[in-house]
Amino acid sequence: MDFLRTPEERFERITGFPWSPRYLEQLSGFEGLRMHYVDEGPKDASHTFLCLHGEPTWAYLYRKMIPVFLETGARVVVPDLFGFGRSDKPTDDREYTFGFHRRSLIRMVEALDLRSVTIVCQDWGGILGLTLPMEMPDRIARLLVMNTGLPIGEPVSPGFAFWKAYAASDPDLPVAGLVALSSPGVLTPPDLTAYGAPFPDQRYKAGVRAFPQRVPVEPGMEGADVCRAARDYLREKWDGPVRMAVGTADPVLGPPVMEALREHLRGCPEPLRVEGAGHFVQEWGEGIARWAVEEFAAAERG
Repeated sequence: MDFLRTPEERFERITGFPWSPRYLEQLSGFEGLRMHYVDEGPKDASHTFLCLHGEPTWAYLYRKMIPVFLETGARVVVPDLFGFGRSDKPTDDREYTFGFHRRSLIRMVEALDLRSVTIVCQDWGGILGLTLPMEMPDRIARLLVMNTGLPIGEPVSPGFAFWKAYAASDPDLPVAGLVALSSPGVLTPPDLTAYGAPFPDQRYKAGVRAFPQRVPVEPGMEGADVCRAARDYLREKWDGPVRMAVGTADPVLGPPVMEALREHLRGCPEPLRVEGAGHFVQEWGEGIARWAVEEFAAAERG
């Protein structure tokens, strides 16, 4: 598999993200590709927060939530999916399949032997991450779900249809600009530098181009059956705490999509509505993280 590796100097000017990079280089089935991840807190902690990003971001998206989770004494793991962040980037758009990414996450959880996991997810991080509880129920304990979905071969929203068409029209999608557009008023110039850092030019953007086209929104698309099985599992068999936070200004995966998803998350109470927050709701993440920590603590107290 041909791939590119973003030069390390692209990340040297990033501020506000103090955590050292770590790499998995021999994931089963992905030998030769290097996956980047953040891994902070005690390795023997009683709980792990696994934070999963989506399109077109990377671990930097969770910089406002990581410190809050670490305050609890937990371990916090934040991987970059292949094609994003500091992880290697296959150059062929066709490599970026639903199964490719799902298998890589499963192998990563197993390689790091993550247990008592809270999945924290948004966008593709949720499309993939919410399929993990049925795969490894002994490892996944809690869910924090933000602006995502479980598409089962049906349209998601008019906003997503527009985004998919736009993404297909531009092979050099302006990553930093897209994140800024979806996070009105909260990003600084250093943030824009960080979001653009993984992609020196369009050769590095195969994953960025592919992801919108891979969301299973039509019958027979890869992943639709997996998402349907995951939805059924979460509705009928899930028995852990689950909380939801919704950025209300997201036109793609906003309140209507999230309310439909909540119907399939057994035990999910009314969500935290983050008024004015866009698609990348983690940019408002400190408050969400503190709310979730309190909610999960209350659930454990009964």
